[in-house]
Amino acid sequence: MVSSATPPPSRPRSRRPLAAAALCGIGLVATALTAGPAAAGASAAAPTAAAPASVAAATPVADGVLMSYVVNSKANPGQTRLAERAVRDAGGTVVQSWPQIGVVVAHATTASFREDVVAVAKGHAVESVGATRTAAVKTPDDAAPQARSLARSTETRSAFEIRQGVTETEAVAADPLEAQQWDMTQIKADVASDGSRDVTVGVLDSGIDDTHPDLAPNLDAKNSVGCTSYGVPDTSRAAWIPTTSDHGTHVAGTIAAAKNGVGIVGVAPNSLMTSIKVVDDDGFIYPEYAICGFVWAAEHGVDVTNNSYYVDPWMFWCSNDPDQAAAKEAVRRAVAYSERNGVVSAAAAGNSNYDLANKTTDTTSPNDTTPVTRPINAECEDIPAELPGVVTVASNDQAGAKSSFSNYGDGVIDVTAPGTRILSTVLRGGYGLKSGTSMASPHVAGVLALLKASHPDASPSELAALVRAQADDKPCPTDVRCTGTAAYNGFFGDGLVDALDATAGS
Repeated sequence: MVSSATPPPSRPRSRRPLAAAALCGIGLVATALTAGPAAAGASAAAPTAAAPASVAAATPVADGVLMSYVVNSKANPGQTRLAERAVRDAGGTVVQSWPQIGVVVAHATTASFREDVVAVAKGHAVESVGATRTAAVKTPDDAAPQARSLARSTETRSAFEIRQGVTETEAVAADPLEAQQWDMTQIKADVASDGSRDVTVGVLDSGIDDTHPDLAPNLDAKNSVGCTSYGVPDTSRAAWIPTTSDHGTHVAGTIAAAKNGVGIVGVAPNSLMTSIKVVDDDGFIYPEYAICGFVWAAEHGVDVTNNSYYVDPWMFWCSNDPDQAAAKEAVRRAVAYSERNGVVSAAAAGNSNYDLANKTTDTTSPNDTTPVTRPINAECEDIPAELPGVVTVASNDQAGAKSSFSNYGDGVIDVTAPGTRILSTVLRGGYGLKSGTSMASPHVAGVLALLKASHPDASPSELAALVRAQADDKPCPTDVRCTGTAAYNGFFGDGLVDALDATAGS
């Protein structure tokens, strides 16, 4: 067990994703994330934490429209079976059941399904029920035409990438590129040890290209999975490779691109990776996808997960809305279950230049139908980044300054890592530049993998404490938005992650 580091003081937990990119040509791809959605100005508004968040109601669901729900019961098989029965008695269909955490994913076409399940359960077994989206569920017949259309053109960006504000930049040639990896030098990964084959990082994202020469040596295909078919795990290769987005492939390269004389080198090049695809072909990460991903990681040998996304369709999930509260609880249970099973998770803080410690307004949600402007407060959380136990990661640039797009927040950000113009792997054996907290988080996941290799008996909470304790202090710049000390502040958290310290003595 770890005894050499004293955990930093606990703070309130609290992100929005991410970068992704257009595929511009075979072997040569480059993209960059601009500043995120227009929520940046919200950080200057007066905090409203003392007032309840007023959540605008989603568009009413009509009878006959197929919708997806989570039903939360007590976390034991007997209670979950009773919840399944309540779903069926209320006219719904059980799509996936997770008795480990007391969560049932259900589909139904009745507008009153949530109330019907509660009524049928008569106060037993069912604790909460909530819709996981505001748009109708697509059937395979609905989804196939768009998936084929997007896959046909290498010039077409996925909806996921478009939502992240991605723009194209210069191409990067595909020859040995370590000299261009300023990010690895900044966090001292270039002089740290390479980690261990006994450590596996689960990449919850849009899939990993298993044919890329820098990724194939470290990809654990047998434990990879797709979760985008209604949240039901699918281990077929087609379910976990990328279809429309190279976002997950870029993230994977930063974590553990092999040290093989080809292209780049990741933070932890001896680690294994599993592809856990949670981004569907329309670019959404619904709660049931994330739940599937975290439970899978918990049960298939994953030590670290990287989460460069926020769960759709709400940028912030508010506890006083019954649908949002139930879905947030279901995801929380999945994250907690993974932690109990030895998994430590890093998540991107988000790209809206938003003060997560002083939430005021959300103008971008729900993003699967029609967004509304709604006041929000501390009871509204970005998930998974603001869930307990998750290491929340901000982004900095090559000069060490806060990336212009990076979210921030005193008591929210844990650490910072490079996230501006990061060189990594993309589809068809290529390499490209991307920016975003999406690119910062995998650096931290890589350092957590190094820590797990050097402290194999450490628990997830101990690893999270170590990555913070070993980070290099970064004081606030001259910016009134940054509050705190050099040891801890709202821009950089406990500081810049340090890969060399993570492997010292290993």
